[in-house]
Amino acid sequence: MRLLNKVALITGGNSGIGRATALLFAREGAKVAITGRDEMRGKLVVEEIRKASGTAIFIRSDVRIAKECRRAVDETLRQFGRLDILFNNAGVFYPRNVVDCPEEEWDLTIDINLKGTYLMSKFALPVMIAQGGGVIINNGSGWGITGGNEAASYCAAKGGVVLLTKAMAIDHGRQGIRVNCLCPGDVDTPMLRADAKLRGTEWAEYLSKASDRPLGRIGTPEEIARAALFLASDDSSFMTGAVMAVDGGGTAD
Repeated sequence: MRLLNKVALITGGNSGIGRATALLFAREGAKVAITGRDEMRGKLVVEEIRKASGTAIFIRSDVRIAKECRRAVDETLRQFGRLDILFNNAGVFYPRNVVDCPEEEWDLTIDINLKGTYLMSKFALPVMIAQGGGVIINNGSGWGITGGNEAASYCAAKGGVVLLTKAMAIDHGRQGIRVNCLCPGDVDTPMLRADAKLRGTEWAEYLSKASDRPLGRIGTPEEIARAALFLASDDSSFMTGAVMAVDGGGTAD
């Protein structure tokens, strides 16, 4: 019960890493608000949490839109009275280089992955400052540290998330707010499977490439969720501005 009596807001909480984190945070005692654009999937996650005797709500929200980000924070406060943890997790990925990337796709990637992190933090931070503290976790990527092939817009967005994390940590540390960046490697999520499909690669072939990594496999959403729990809890009380790679050794290779 490391998050007992805490309130967590998780963007993109209806799938993949966000879903696994919502389930784990609820098991650890947090009241959880999840956001996403797919209301049906979001309500299914809420139902899972409630069946396990947890507390959760779903807020339909698009992180690209300021008023919807503000509404997500306001609704969390209305339902639960406070906001202790923000996990900026919502993200998209398209496998293209700069030449092949349409401008609309570039804008979508930057808006969801980077602008969404800025907007959600913009509205959550005043609440946390007034409370005297809080935790923000930004979901970056190993490719926001090292770069990757055929992923120009994604690398640009996630690289921005990494440095935005450091800037926020510097600006708000004295206000009792810790801001850290979680950087997963390849994880078995719907987004990764969509990447394989877009690249025209069979899933089995895609998985075989994981043998090149030091741990020889891809990760699970639950493994990333446990890292998010560490960053959300007092176990990481002396960490801020950190970039934590959870990638099976991908950025070390």
